[in-house]
Amino acid sequence: MSTAHGPAGELTLDDVRDVPASWEVLDSKDRFAARVISVRTDTVRMPGDEVADRDYVVHPGSVAVLALDEHDRVLVLRQYRHPVRGLLWELPAGIRDVPDEPLVDCAARELAEEAGYRAKTWHTLLDIYSSPGMTDERIRIFLARDLAEIPHEENLFVHRHEEVDMPVLWIPLADGVNRVLAGMIHNSPAVAGILAAYAALSGGFAALRPADAEEA
Repeated sequence: MSTAHGPAGELTLDDVRDVPASWEVLDSKDRFAARVISVRTDTVRMPGDEVADRDYVVHPGSVAVLALDEHDRVLVLRQYRHPVRGLLWELPAGIRDVPDEPLVDCAARELAEEAGYRAKTWHTLLDIYSSPGMTDERIRIFLARDLAEIPHEENLFVHRHEEVDMPVLWIPLADGVNRVLAGMIHNSPAVAGILAAYAALSGGFAALRPADAEEA
């Protein structure tokens, strides 16, 4: 088994897993607050008893849905993202904006509202931090299968702003992988979800966690 040495001593493959930790915060200041996010500066005690400020975006968290049909095609949609000035191909996704709502229910709502589909079979595909050096946002990506399109008259969600012109497309999962590796898809949940689904497909998704799995 491979080993490595560092400040924590000898490490092995069994140690390669993220674990909760919290260094001492000596002071915390909120710099900015908006509808969804805020910006905070924490003064943190570092190793060697040094002190440093760390600025980060406080975010409520998100969910995303890798919807896969019986032909192993993945549902993607295109949305304008102003911070990067681009039209990005993404997975149906949304903010965790309903208190105490189960994450899978939030994901099902986003799949219905953004793409117009329901799913009977749900699994947790993976959990990611979108950019852990900059924000505490965490994203749970679900695998949704056994899909059915919602009749138009039943889908009462009103699309606004960036969602007004948001085309939906089904693409073969393998083609999605090729586009990720070719640098044609950049959205982080889409990249992670497509690659994870492709990796899990060969095992029939047997290794995936249940939809209600706890977040570590």
